[in-house]
Amino acid sequence: MASSKYKPASLATLPPTLDPAAYDLTLETRKAQAERLAIRARLKREYLLQYNDPRRRGLIEDPALVRWTYARSTNIYPNFRHTPKNSLAAFVFGFGPLIFWYYVMKSERERKERLIREGKLDRTFSISY
Repeated sequence: MASSKYKPASLATLPPTLDPAAYDLTLETRKAQAERLAIRARLKREYLLQYNDPRRRGLIEDPALVRWTYARSTNIYPNFRHTPKNSLAAFVFGFGPLIFWYYVMKSERERKERLIREGKLDRTFSISY
């Protein structure tokens, strides 16, 4: 099956899995892929040797994981900026529920006290408020 008999429809695009440009790689691209694969295999072998060492004491330091943790926790400023929109969202989602529940509880208590003063609330066998 040297040549493909697939012919795309006139109104449809060629699916990316059938695109020959994805498979016909240049020599430089193949060399780069082979180098990345060799690096990945070497790092995996080093990690597995450290992981399976019976005399190992302590943790195994993974430089990639350390960099990722640093970027996610310590060095967040390049990825997050304080803007008015972010500040408003923090206020709404941080203080909004507190203010809402304060209002709900306060208004419920005032309503109950008003009914007690007017004598309309039946508090039979009421131990708490």
